[in-house]
Amino acid sequence: MKKILIISGSIIVGLLVIISICASFYLYSYALSRDNSSMNDKPTADQTTKTAKLAKKNRQENIAWMEQQRLTKWTETSADGLKLVANYLEAPSPSNTTIILAHGYRGKSGKVEMAGLARMYNQKFGYNVLMPDARAHGESEGKNIGFGWPERKDYVQWTNQVLDKNGDDTEIVLHGVSMGSSTVLMTSAEKLPKQVKSIIADCGYTSMDAELAYQLKAMFHLPKFPIIPMASLINKVKEGFFFSEASAINAVAETDLPIFYIHGDSDAFVPTSMVEELYDATKSYKEKWVVKGAEHGQAFTVEPETYEEKVRQFLTKTM
Repeated sequence: MKKILIISGSIIVGLLVIISICASFYLYSYALSRDNSSMNDKPTADQTTKTAKLAKKNRQENIAWMEQQRLTKWTETSADGLKLVANYLEAPSPSNTTIILAHGYRGKSGKVEMAGLARMYNQKFGYNVLMPDARAHGESEGKNIGFGWPERKDYVQWTNQVLDKNGDDTEIVLHGVSMGSSTVLMTSAEKLPKQVKSIIADCGYTSMDAELAYQLKAMFHLPKFPIIPMASLINKVKEGFFFSEASAINAVAETDLPIFYIHGDSDAFVPTSMVEELYDATKSYKEKWVVKGAEHGQAFTVEPETYEEKVRQFLTKTM
C-alpha cells in the first residue's frame, strides 16, 4: 500500500509539473508573441467601457485627422538588429519641442493608437510629434513583445535621432500610455541626453512581472507560482531577461527626470494601486492625477480639457 501511495504521489507530482510547464509556455505565447491572433483580436477598451460611444467617435475623428497630415517615416535599427519604424509629424510652425509618444500593448501602430494625443500636442501646443511603432507592433520588426524592457533602449535611440535631425537646441518629452507608459518610465533610468526634460506616464504598470501575475489571476484565476516564474525562465532563455528585470518601479527610483502620473480610478487592466506604488517610489519631481470614472487608457476621453490643461501646466513647470 505504501509503495502504491508513493507511486501515485509521484505520478501526481509529475503531472502537476507537466501541466505547469505547459501552462507557462501557453502564457508566454499568449502574452508575448506578436503572432498570437487571439490577443490581436481581443476587445479594445473602446468596445468594452461605459465611455465606448464617445471613445469610438473620438478615435475615428482623430484617425481621420491623422490621415490628412503629412507624415515623414523615420527608421531606426535596434541594438539587436530589428528595423524599427516611426512616423514624424512636424509642428504647424517651427518649434524646438518634440514629443515622443509610446503606444500601448498590441496597439496597431503609433500613428493610430496615439492619434488623439498627437493631435493635441501638434494642434493645441504647436509641437513636433514622433510616433514610433514599438517592436513587434505596426511596421516595426520583432516577434515578441518586451513589455517595455528591450523597448527602453529603442526609445533612447529615438531621442538621439530627434536631436540629430532637429538640432541640439531641441527639447524632448516622453509620453506613454499603458505599456507605453511603463516603457517611458523604464527609459527614464537610462543614459538620456540632457534635452529630455520630462515624462508623462498614463496608466502604466509597476513591472512586467507584477502585471502578468495580476492578469493571470484576473483572467484565468491562477496563482503566480509556478507559472510566472517558469514563463520568466523561458523568456530569459529566448529574450535574455527575466520578467522581474522589466521594472518601471525600480527605474523611477533612480531617475532625476520630472514625472507626471495619470491613471483612472476604474482601471481594471492595470490596477490603480500601481500608480500609487510608482508615485511613492519616485524620488524626482512628481505630480499625480487620478481621474474619476476613467477605465484603462480612458483618462483623455473622460476628461479631455482637464487632461490638456494639466499636461500644459506640467510642461510649463518642467521645460
